[in-house]
Amino acid sequence: MKPFACFLLLGSFFSGCTTPPADSPVDPIAWEYVRLVLDIDRYSSGFVDAYFGPDSLKPVSPKADSLPAREMLHVAARLLGEIEELSQAELSEDEQYRLTWLQKQLTAVKAKLEMSGKTYSFDEEAQLLYDVRPPAFSAAHFDSLLAALDTLVPGKGTLSERYAAYSKQFVISEQKLDTVFSAAIAEARKRTNQYFQLPADENFSLEYVTNKPWSGYNYYQGNGQSKIQLNTDFPINIDRVIDLAGHEGYPGHHVFMTLLDQNLYRKKGWVEFSVYPLFSPLSLISEGSANYGIEVAFPGEERVRYEQRVLFPLAGLDPAQAADYYMIQDLRAKLTYADNEAARKYLNGEFSRDEAAAWLEKYQLISHNKALQRTRFYDTYRSYVINYTLGKDLVARRMNALGGTSDQPAKRWTLFQELLSRPPVPGSIVE
Repeated sequence: MKPFACFLLLGSFFSGCTTPPADSPVDPIAWEYVRLVLDIDRYSSGFVDAYFGPDSLKPVSPKADSLPAREMLHVAARLLGEIEELSQAELSEDEQYRLTWLQKQLTAVKAKLEMSGKTYSFDEEAQLLYDVRPPAFSAAHFDSLLAALDTLVPGKGTLSERYAAYSKQFVISEQKLDTVFSAAIAEARKRTNQYFQLPADENFSLEYVTNKPWSGYNYYQGNGQSKIQLNTDFPINIDRVIDLAGHEGYPGHHVFMTLLDQNLYRKKGWVEFSVYPLFSPLSLISEGSANYGIEVAFPGEERVRYEQRVLFPLAGLDPAQAADYYMIQDLRAKLTYADNEAARKYLNGEFSRDEAAAWLEKYQLISHNKALQRTRFYDTYRSYVINYTLGKDLVARRMNALGGTSDQPAKRWTLFQELLSRPPVPGSIVE
């Protein structure tokens, strides 16, 4: 490996030597990786989900008229070559961990650049971007789940009609939405702080927005601060409150990013973890842990009891209906992989938009308009959908293998904090 000087990547990043001396042979690759990712974001808005690293790594020169994909691909390929070369050297465990993550992240960056002129299948794309190959399920699998649901949902008409009518009883009125969310967030934060060592001044703001392809989004700002937006395009049911409070806040995205910032970037100086390219393996761990964390904070019957006691009354709903409602929701949650199948068939050209929406209406039990909103998510985020389902399953697998099971809550919290503070590479969890 050549010693690190002041690389001028694509001639557009900075002038002068603003990069600190390297303390590790991994550092030069890490700094160039960050520069590359930040420059791509100038041409593909939203490519970077969060950045809280040095200002000196941000692009300072005017950008070109269009994405210089060929030059950027050359840089990504060169860095991957340098990683391969350095991996043959004698390295510490930390250095090997950093190199592995950089190799996976750069593979995703390279693939995303290639997608500006090349089309991958859904499975190929998921493997390149998120380091995993998603499972496939037949319609018969989901039909069997619908049959089980059919016996539980009361009322008359088709299952979709009955579920739509039934679920309306659990919609939170617009006037009570903020009160209910604020209570859920406070409880999730209290439970997380019982086990996690978070910065004393960590916090986030909450905004209600419309006209988005997602239901919630966390924008991490750095220094333990986030901005969380919740989409109110469609009515929000009571079960989504804990889900969104946990997923976006505690112990989900806000906590994950805060711990990466605190433990890997600030304490260890690993600059590669100061930038979060959305279409990368880090997202599988981020989304998977955010979904898994809901169950860590509110396990099983404990969640139902809390909602009966606190959230249902705040929302003006009948607490006596909570147990039956969550029995139905637990079974409905097993249909989540139907979302992956809709995305796979839609992005592979097997489904039109209307056909994908019809599949979602049937197997996700959602309205036509909400199904169309989901297809717009596929347009923007493509195979990203696997991170919510497969990501959660892989995180759960990792936690269970280490002994972080639901019957050992304290150990599970400890292991979960370790996972968020030093995330495993997705491919290392796959059997």
